[in-house]
Amino acid sequence: MVKRTSFEGDSCPIARSLEALGDWWSLLIIREALFGLRRFGEFQNKLGMAKNILAARLRSLVDHGILATAPASDGSAYQEYVLTPKGRGTFPILVALRQWSEEFDDHPEEIATILVDRARGRPVKKLEMRAEDGRLLSPADTTLKPRPAPRRRSSALNR
Repeated sequence: MVKRTSFEGDSCPIARSLEALGDWWSLLIIREALFGLRRFGEFQNKLGMAKNILAARLRSLVDHGILATAPASDGSAYQEYVLTPKGRGTFPILVALRQWSEEFDDHPEEIATILVDRARGRPVKKLEMRAEDGRLLSPADTTLKPRPAPRRRSSALNR
């Protein structure tokens, strides 16, 4: 088995995110958890994954704090996988991936569902990147700059 490269210590936040989120199976597990699935068997039945792959992905998502295990809500001896705040924070990532596919997929008519506002039943607006002052931003409107160094306490306070 080939060991994959770790991005855990990488300075790029995208690479670090991919280290935590893993591969497409992990994102699909998170998608199903956002829709309410909680048990190993539910994930396995919905996604059709091999049990060993599912077990490894669930373990990794728990290790990265995206899912947590909890006793089964029905009082049975099983455990359930629940999204943590970090896991729920992936919602905009999945919406962005969905909207990208809806726009650029070769066969968008084959996409079986649309994302709607539950309260109003209306489609969700496309995600937008905006400046602090509200301007719509494109990639050409952004750049990267070094993060400011943390401020040091004055030496008088360190005594």
